[in-house]
Amino acid sequence: MTLYEQWNNYGEDAKERSVEEYKKVVENYLARERDVYDYLLSHLDEIVEGTISELGERFNMNEIEFLGFVDGINSSLINGEYPLEELIGSSSVRLEFDLEKLYWNMLDAKAEWLYGLPQWETLLPEEQKAAIKKEYNKTKTVIKEKKIGRNDPCPCGSGKKYKQCCMK
Repeated sequence: MTLYEQWNNYGEDAKERSVEEYKKVVENYLARERDVYDYLLSHLDEIVEGTISELGERFNMNEIEFLGFVDGINSSLINGEYPLEELIGSSSVRLEFDLEKLYWNMLDAKAEWLYGLPQWETLLPEEQKAAIKKEYNKTKTVIKEKKIGRNDPCPCGSGKKYKQCCMK
């Protein structure tokens, strides 16, 4: 089973035992994930790179958990996304990310514990965060197109009623 498949099944054994154990596993992971983001956002001058195994060990995670972290930050990376299905413990990764894209993705993941980190106060001005949030919210708004009535002028521009033209 690949690391990515193991990540997709992460915590399932605890889920089978009890809901409480599953919650503990997930909360434990989320706390360590927050710690990694805390470090990355506090050290923007340092580009973190290494193998999945090395970085997992550095950030107190196993290979599966660190691959999960890479899965979360993958779409925010400047040099493109990694093919997660192909990564193994000895695969090298470079965590150089776009701040605005990362903030957007944290909003999209509804990860308040991440986009609420105190580092964001100094990294992105309030106006910029508000603009990103506004653009994000626009993508979640559904706009219905106006329905054409039978007796309305046809949108093709023929001058006929819709029922006598394109509706046929």
